[in-house]
Amino acid sequence: MEVDFTPFFEKYEALVEKVERVFEQMKNKFPAEVQCKPGCSDCCNALFDLTLIESLYINFHFNQQFKKGSQRDLLIEKANRADRQTYKIKRAAYKLTQEDSDDERAIKEVSLKRIRCPLLNDQDLCNLYDFRPIACRIYGIPQAIGGKGHVCGFSGFKPGESYPTFNHDIVHDQLMAISGEFVQAIGAKNFKIAGMLIPVSMALITDFNEEYLGIASDSEAADEENKLNGEKND
Repeated sequence: MEVDFTPFFEKYEALVEKVERVFEQMKNKFPAEVQCKPGCSDCCNALFDLTLIESLYINFHFNQQFKKGSQRDLLIEKANRADRQTYKIKRAAYKLTQEDSDDERAIKEVSLKRIRCPLLNDQDLCNLYDFRPIACRIYGIPQAIGGKGHVCGFSGFKPGESYPTFNHDIVHDQLMAISGEFVQAIGAKNFKIAGMLIPVSMALITDFNEEYLGIASDSEAADEENKLNGEKND
């Protein structure tokens, strides 16, 4: 079957527009504190994962913009390198959770790690800026993640002072909901993929084909329908 991403990408883009409005409001209200500008790439070295819908979105536009050629090959090479680094960091974090019951410590250890995003070019600009993830879009303003406050270290927001805070958890839940709707719509065999979290590097190099998504082929779907009809006639 051919997967139609359009309705789910539209829902995602509508969410992106809301997030962008929040960021612009904060930037207008706190111009001295929000330091985001071209060439500032602190967020491009942070380690974070994408929901399924964001992974599909960035993968789709990456393949549209870089169909073939040396630049695509270079980006794929960078993505593979970043993915290996991410795997090592996550494996070390998992080992730490097995040795120490303090999960907060492991989370903090991971948050301090730095991995250069494969989409960040030599001019410290994003090669896929218009389609960057939501985490990249709101990095420079105060936000709550898991009930705890976070802010870019290069911003002018002062510790201990009160500011409007972007609730990342609410947006994450909405992203998970869109992912769930997508998985249900395509009839994936394993609904658990809706809850997958994927690094940017892996999102770029993954082939989100029917086999990966767990979608029955047209022939398999026909066989299953014939089997059900046969059981009903018995």
